[in-house]
Amino acid sequence: ATQVLTGHGCFGRYLHLVARREPTPKCHHCSGCNEDTAEHTLAYCPAFAEQRRVLVAKIGPDLSLPTVVATMLGSDESWQAMLDFCESTISQKEAAERERESSS
Repeated sequence: ATQVLTGHGCFGRYLHLVARREPTPKCHHCSGCNEDTAEHTLAYCPAFAEQRRVLVAKIGPDLSLPTVVATMLGSDESWQAMLDFCESTISQKEAAERERESSS
């Protein structure tokens, strides 16, 4: 959850600008996104649509960071829904990053 809440982690923008491990900030999980950010992963990336659908069913459609944090703090169910989303998406993103690194 920390990676999604801070934007520091397995996101193209971070890996490109900060970690310098990616040649571009693009999203490797969808086509057409030139900058993979925590917000992109949480609210827009079609690769994570199913996880997002489950999350929205629990916390509502506003996936802006202030609303997500307030909702997480509002109930254990919302907290767990966000943790489940983060665990699922970040583990997929980390696995893809490891695969890219091992193939280069």
